[in-house]
Amino acid sequence: GQRREAKQFALKIKASLLNLAELSDADADKKLKAVLNVAKVNQVLIVDDEAAIRSALKEVLEYEGFTISEAADGESALKMVLKESFDLIFCDIKMPKLDGLDFLSELKKEEIQVPVVMITGHGTIDTAVEAIKRGAYDFIQKPLDLNRVLVSTRNANKHDALIKETKTLKKKLNKVFGSNIVGQSKSILEII
Repeated sequence: GQRREAKQFALKIKASLLNLAELSDADADKKLKAVLNVAKVNQVLIVDDEAAIRSALKEVLEYEGFTISEAADGESALKMVLKESFDLIFCDIKMPKLDGLDFLSELKKEEIQVPVVMITGHGTIDTAVEAIKRGAYDFIQKPLDLNRVLVSTRNANKHDALIKETKTLKKKLNKVFGSNIVGQSKSILEII
């Protein structure tokens, strides 16, 4: 199953790369960037003060093809996020130095937009609501359910990809039509 899919994917990349020789330099550059974008491995940060939780999540997500970084507290995680880019963050709520909710607030203050899945063994509905208000993408209770983790991971990645695609399309529209047109009415959207 997975090995066969990986082999087919590798063959597609190889075929795409071989076709580059037939293209102009500009077209070859575009195609190479597209191929590398597709082959990009998602970067995931796991933030939890419990080493066993970090280890278990890391094992599952690495098996799924993700590249994992780890932090034992919110303060260390914030330093990492300010230095490098992540596609998804799993973050515990109760941690020393900087707890998960404050970590979410710091991300928002720094204008870092990345899906954050909160994980906790001390969750209440109020805590979940507060996490979502502060920008969390999802909220999962411990003990972690493997299927729930994988579904949340895939959904967060799809959501993030759609947001990035929307931003790209808006930039392209602004280049074509300029930013002088303001409005969201049906008539304005038809003109655009």
